[in-house]
Amino acid sequence: MARPDSIGQFEQLVLTAILSRRDDAYGVTIHAKVAELARPKEISLGAIYVTLDRLEDKGFVSSRLSDPTPERGGRAKRCYRLEALGERALEESAVTAKRIWDTIAEVWGKEWARQWGKRWGKEVGL
Repeated sequence: MARPDSIGQFEQLVLTAILSRRDDAYGVTIHAKVAELARPKEISLGAIYVTLDRLEDKGFVSSRLSDPTPERGGRAKRCYRLEALGERALEESAVTAKRIWDTIAEVWGKEWARQWGKRWGKEVGL
């Protein structure tokens, strides 16, 4: 059974999106960043909101309503921010992902890692 403070891959994407959006983290901007991170996989806006609710229930994120804006017809946005527990869970996930990456690169070789980087448009420093 998963630990109560562990997170799944989709939750990692959502937390990373909140981290990257900083003070501009609300449903639509979070969805856009998750879609960018998850490409080519399609991500529904509904999946984002369900995950945000779950992360808030776990205490990983908190939310607040912004002031209403004329651009939104006088409606407020629900803005999200990482809480300390969410930051720790995301950090733990990133460390684990790095260990996985290092092991794959060690087994499959540094040339594989360089080719992978070229394929995905990333510079891989090994």
